[in-house]
Amino acid sequence: MKFKTAAKKMLSATVAGMMVMSLAACGGSGDSDGGSSDSKDEGGSDDSGDGVTLEFQQWWGVELPDGALADICQKFTDDTGIKIDLLSNPYADTKTQIASGAASGTMADVVGLDGSWVYDFAKQGSIANLTELMGGAGYDDSQLSSQIQFEGNTYMIPVVNFAYPMYANKDILEAAGVKELPTTREEFLAACEAVKKYDENIAGWAIPLSSESPSGIQNQFMTWLWASGSSMLEDGKPNLEGNADLEATVDFVKEMFDKGYIADGAYSMKEPDMVEEFTNGRVAFMTDGVSHLTTIKEGAPDLNFDYITVPVTEGFSGKSGMDVANWGIGIAENCEHKEEAWKFVEYLMSPEVNAELAVLANAFPGNSKAEPDYSASDELFVKAYELFQSCEAVNEFTGLPTSEDLMRSFGEELQLYLDGDTASAADMLKAAQERWEPAFE
Repeated sequence: MKFKTAAKKMLSATVAGMMVMSLAACGGSGDSDGGSSDSKDEGGSDDSGDGVTLEFQQWWGVELPDGALADICQKFTDDTGIKIDLLSNPYADTKTQIASGAASGTMADVVGLDGSWVYDFAKQGSIANLTELMGGAGYDDSQLSSQIQFEGNTYMIPVVNFAYPMYANKDILEAAGVKELPTTREEFLAACEAVKKYDENIAGWAIPLSSESPSGIQNQFMTWLWASGSSMLEDGKPNLEGNADLEATVDFVKEMFDKGYIADGAYSMKEPDMVEEFTNGRVAFMTDGVSHLTTIKEGAPDLNFDYITVPVTEGFSGKSGMDVANWGIGIAENCEHKEEAWKFVEYLMSPEVNAELAVLANAFPGNSKAEPDYSASDELFVKAYELFQSCEAVNEFTGLPTSEDLMRSFGEELQLYLDGDTASAADMLKAAQERWEPAFE
């Protein structure tokens, strides 16, 4: 399945440079001693068989089981003689260090990437064109579940995916008389109404709209649009004003808001707050990442919940979209061993290794041919994977310029409409369009 990405977009060099330099000012580039115990001692010295050692900077080694990433890299070294020097740090530190390297031309050879960084790094010319490298290696990219592009070329490959299905509290729904989990928006509204009649202290759904952390627009709002195969973009540019499907989605959320189906405090709510509301039985439905499954199970072991795909518009019969986040990978333009670096990327994306990474990360593979063994995983995680396989992975904010600011401005305009300060969904989307367009000029 092909990832819907924003390609062929332009951002001024001034904005791109400001983004990178502001990040660079936060700290210097990383070193192997500051990453984790799985750096140079486990990656080896420079006396490899062919004399090549690649630096791999990422945050994955911190989040995976201790030593797991080092073991995977060592197998690559054993097979190829190319040694991997792991630079592992937490996400925020890695972001700062990679941005610093991009600004100074000293980026590590291979880097873990967040999709929101790709536009600026590709525009700046600090990450390599993977389309050219794949072509030169004769690589079949049809096995990749998604690719993140800039101006028609791939600059990041998602290695593992973290999907966002809908969580449903089965005990609340059963008590409210809801016999079947909803599959359409109409059925979802009916379920929320039943919950409200059952207990006014329980919300039907929750959406975090804090401007400090505006990802609720991406992960909880737009997922309604994407679920029914619709888009907020056209030819990589904003398509908010006059978008009938998006207007209907805005009015759908407005209806839930007006009828009291949405949990209180949405404007200040962040994603962890939403998860807490669901875990404590105060919300019947929420859209959230599978990554929180373990946290919820540990916090409320008796909570009886299930996964469903986000309900779609009445009559929709296409392939449903599912919001997704991921660990991406790219190669630095300043890398002196791009062929060897591509071999490493290809190794991580091979079906067997990619499946192993997915299991270790509690995520879903980026290679469509990978067959991860989830036999030891929670049965709900397995169901989420089955739902993910039946959907199209989508996140249109990935690869957009200043994507977080786009979410924030959209959220601010949405709040004005929910409060009645904007006359219509059409007016709200026109205002949001006007605020988005400068980022694409």
